[in-house]
Amino acid sequence: MPRRRVRAFPDLVHAASGQWGRLVVVVDALDDAAFAEPTRIGWTVAQLCAHIVRTVDAVSRALGEPARPAQPARPARPACTAEDYFVVARERYEAIDARARVEAAGQSPAQLRTALGGAVDRARADLDGRDGQTVVEAALGPIRLADFLETRCVEAVVHGLDLPGSARVDPDPQALRAAVRLLTDMLAARAPGRSVEVRVPPYAVVSCGVGPQHTRGTPPNVVEVPAVVFVELVSGRLDWAAALREGATASGARADLSRYLPLL
Repeated sequence: MPRRRVRAFPDLVHAASGQWGRLVVVVDALDDAAFAEPTRIGWTVAQLCAHIVRTVDAVSRALGEPARPAQPARPARPACTAEDYFVVARERYEAIDARARVEAAGQSPAQLRTALGGAVDRARADLDGRDGQTVVEAALGPIRLADFLETRCVEAVVHGLDLPGSARVDPDPQALRAAVRLLTDMLAARAPGRSVEVRVPPYAVVSCGVGPQHTRGTPPNVVEVPAVVFVELVSGRLDWAAALREGATASGARADLSRYLPLL
């Protein structure tokens, strides 16, 4: 599937940086007892924070490897793109889970706060002046820096929403836009076709799903989902019925997206 809606790299840097900043503010404000509280994904807050630190620090780790030169105007596809990054990551979820538990067990709340702030400061500094077309060596393989930063926006938005109660992080609007656009690309790739129009206002509209193709007029199958609900739906935090209760709407016989989900 061809890439579309390519965002300017400085915008992606701003988006990721803004979301990371929101995470730092919230985590810094947590009292020590909150780090033992459960999140909705089976981790404690401490374990989730340890994982967030690693996802942010992944930028500096990737940029610390010998970089490949910026690609020519028509580059060959890197081994890993933003769309398939999370497909590859799914194969490593058990290892990711185990590592988060081990890393959290070895750090106090104060250390986790310091680690997150330090990771964000390093990533921001390391991204300064970089070329988004440069192919970096991430843990899951070579990937364009711009694509990798899109995955960081998804991680930061999703995990900010995973924090419990009042610690839940309202997404930075630019980071939310980047996350929605990547996730709608992934949905269209998972369910190729033009039977269903999926709208995530104000950020994205895609067609997907096998069936009668829509070409003009009002589509016969339409799904419209608020942006945050969409992120939670496709990341497996909400099921289809819960998404409908949270403001998603669906019309048409083929408008149930649950067969294609979750994406992450």
